[in-house]
Amino acid sequence: MRVANLAGRAVLVTDGTAVDIAEASDGQFGPAPLAVFEQWADFTTWAQDAQLPAGAPFDESDLLAPVPNPSQVFAIGLNYKDHADESKLAYPDDLVVFTKFASSLAGPNVTVELPSEFVDYETELVVVIGAETYKVDVDEARASIAGYAIGQDYSERMVQRRGPAPQFSLGKSYPNFAPFGPAIVTLDELDDPDALRVEAVLEGPTAEDHGGSWQVQNGTTADLIFPVAQIIADLSQVVTLRPGDLIFTGTPAGVGMGRGIFLKAGDTLTSTISGLGSITNRFV
Repeated sequence: MRVANLAGRAVLVTDGTAVDIAEASDGQFGPAPLAVFEQWADFTTWAQDAQLPAGAPFDESDLLAPVPNPSQVFAIGLNYKDHADESKLAYPDDLVVFTKFASSLAGPNVTVELPSEFVDYETELVVVIGAETYKVDVDEARASIAGYAIGQDYSERMVQRRGPAPQFSLGKSYPNFAPFGPAIVTLDELDDPDALRVEAVLEGPTAEDHGGSWQVQNGTTADLIFPVAQIIADLSQVVTLRPGDLIFTGTPAGVGMGRGIFLKAGDTLTSTISGLGSITNRFV
């Protein structure tokens, strides 16, 4: 299944068409996107056997954040060895955790206003939780996953790195600094949920010396230092994960700071994860 947020209502997306979940279920699920994840087990049981009506075509510009109001947003730092290497930092022995404040969440294809000349990109797999989860092991953690989406962890590096202590969460939480989508994809839709190709292509002024189009990131989630189920299990030893919670799982090498570049007005970044689709952000 692919669950999206179309103009504020939960929908199932198939082949460029959308079915309104609340209408198809006679009001049993939705219409608020978060409500679907709060009833995730019952919803998936219903969806397996439901006789859905024909979907309606939709405009991708109407897609909003698949979960616009999660109770918690977690982000994991330094979770790919190649990214730790380019950052000249040691591989972590434990999860490096911060948050992106919920006001930074946005739909998949938003325009991002650059607050400074020091904004960076980080393409990430986003995990959506489908069950309340506390103190679970790795096997139990897998069962709590509702699905995956594509996310961007944009960062204003000067705010993030200013002293006396780093301000990770603040520097990563400007408006539209956490776009994600286009839909939440259940793991049964993916050939290998543990090995997804993660790519980012930058076009515009910053890519001018590369013919106008530059593949700046190309990695795989198979290289995560802490795989998805381990992230969930480790987080759950401290916090209670709730339905609809988001986890940004880290980024592979190729971020701007590692390349000595930052985003400029007129740039466009397209982030792609195999099986999940693509999201595109423009910068002004």
